[in-house]
Amino acid sequence: MITVALAGKPNAGKSTFYKAATMADVDVANYPFTTIDANRGVSHVRTDCPCLDRDERCDADNCEDGKRYVPVELLDVAGLVPGAHEGRGLGNQFLDELTNADVIVNVVDASGGTNEEGEPVEVGTYDPVEEVDFVEEEMDQWLAGIVERNWETVERQSRSPDFDVDEALAEMLTGFGASEADVAVSLRDLDYPEDPIQWTDDHREALARDVRARTKPIVLVANKADVAPPENLDRLRETGKPVIPATAEGELALRQAAEAGAIEYDPGDPDFEVVGDLSDEQAAGLETIREVMGEYDGTGVQTALNEAVYGLLDRITAYPVQNETRWTDATGTVLPDAFLLPRGSTPPDLAYAVHSDIGDGYLHAVDGKTDREVGESYELEEGDVIKIVSTAS
Repeated sequence: MITVALAGKPNAGKSTFYKAATMADVDVANYPFTTIDANRGVSHVRTDCPCLDRDERCDADNCEDGKRYVPVELLDVAGLVPGAHEGRGLGNQFLDELTNADVIVNVVDASGGTNEEGEPVEVGTYDPVEEVDFVEEEMDQWLAGIVERNWETVERQSRSPDFDVDEALAEMLTGFGASEADVAVSLRDLDYPEDPIQWTDDHREALARDVRARTKPIVLVANKADVAPPENLDRLRETGKPVIPATAEGELALRQAAEAGAIEYDPGDPDFEVVGDLSDEQAAGLETIREVMGEYDGTGVQTALNEAVYGLLDRITAYPVQNETRWTDATGTVLPDAFLLPRGSTPPDLAYAVHSDIGDGYLHAVDGKTDREVGESYELEEGDVIKIVSTAS
């Protein structure tokens, strides 16, 4: 399962975002370091279900009238402060938790109402771009420290006649989520000595920055956008990173209201419908959220998760079935499973995603939309329905 990690300084709204996206019971409070121990939960990215191409909607648990919700792991840990890579705050705990994350969602207080330590200040007096810069810098310095601490091992390995720098550095960085291919691409883009003994701190830091950027891409959530000065959002967009204006508090309120039966709302919808009784105060609060949704085409929470997975990670959704005509599994459930795969994946890749035995016994695949066999090199597309034929089926 893909892991999305929430990064950011204390009190930027990470825990609220996490609670809204998972509906898990976590502490949400207006003071720094609300989160002490890491929270891990299941959230979802949203896409169009292939059942929209049929007369009837499917009966999968994560399909709401053609809105398909595909599970991802969401990780929320202690907030970062400047100097986190040196152990300030709970920084080391956070940074170590990043190891297995596939993508980072940096939740920024776009209102400028909290300083670098997460302490409340007057709205608009703190530049949120500072949060973007220091979070990225802390991550880069943390990885540079890992490289530095392990460099002596690389130097020893370099004395072997069959030494390969790509393999040695990939082995070192595998725990961070880097593959040999990631390291090889980074090294192609860098100017460095062939002998690791001649590497300097600058060489190691350049490697760390490049590998981090490749393996831990970042999407910015401009949280508290409902009270943020417009110029703050403009400045965040100037960073060149994907920026999603959001109100995590608004999303949480909508999900709680939907759970209580007061409104009809599916995560990612641009609007909601009131279906239950509301007090005047509740109605006014929801109308305020509706105004923000109208400006940003939703609360931004679902959009941010989608941008992280379908945008930055460039994933597609594929649906394995056992009956290519009815699109069902062995029990008759229509489109029961959905898998997030890298763009460019093939039917054998989907087979291995289902189970290693299915992959090992792969014979061929059938496209459920065309009822035609597809080759091993066929590149899967978003929404493909595929029957895998395997000796292990």
